[in-house]
Parts: sequence; structure tokens; C-alpha cells
Amino acid sequence: MKVKDVMHKGVDWVSPDTPLTELAKLMRAHDIGCIPVGEDDKLVGMVTDRDIVCKGLASHSFDAGRATARDVMTEGIHCCRDDDDLAKAMHHMEKLQVRRLPVINKSKRMVGIISLGDVSRSASGDMLTETVRSVSAHH
Repeated sequence: MKVKDVMHKGVDWVSPDTPLTELAKLMRAHDIGCIPVGEDDKLVGMVTDRDIVCKGLASHSFDAGRATARDVMTEGIHCCRDDDDLAKAMHHMEKLQVRRLPVINKSKRMVGIISLGDVSRSASGDMLTETVRSVSAHH
């Protein structure tokens, strides 16, 4: 099975200057836990709900009214290809201990995101158990 067979398609990104309050509203409206961040037609980071809490709200000098995606995003994006085998993408998630990966095509354009939830509907029980165990291990 290929990544393109299980991923969420049609994912958009936001600019690094997007207000954090707007990001939170997008996450709520779309029932998602992460939003890719792009600049100059390239992925540059990812903002998760955890980033908003740990890097934003828990910070002493945090100003929610002025904060942007750039202030809390995790830089250095990791991704997989839409034509990768699902097992390869799962191994990549295990190694990085991430629950979601942006998916790019051969032209390096983002075409979706694959999450543990997507994987849970398609992978074998043993493979899924190992991936969840690895991704959820304490860092």
C-alpha cells in the first residue's frame, strides 16, 4: 500500500506571519492538530496544538494577541513522498517520533498529510502497534 492511498488530501498551509489566534481557529474549525507553515513556496515548519501550548501559552513573555506561527512553529520539516510504501512512512514516523508527516509528490509539492489516525485504518495490527509504541515513547 502507498502513502497516497491513506493520506488526507488537499491540505493547505499558512504563512509564518499568520496570527496564532487564527491558527487555533483553523484547527478548531477543521478538527485538526497541526498546520504546515510555508514561505516562498516551500514548507518551513509545522505548528501543532502542543506547540501553541508549550511554546506559546506556557512561556512567560507570551502575548497571544501578537503571537504568530513563526513564534511557536517547529522548524525543519520532515516529510514523505506520496509514492512511498506505507511501511516506509510509518518507519519514518517511528524514527522521528512524530504523529503526522506532510506528504509531497515528485515535484516536491505538498499534496497531503499522513497521520497515525490514517495509518490506523490501513496498517496491519502488529505494524500499527509498533509504530504507536515508538511514536508515543518518552523523548
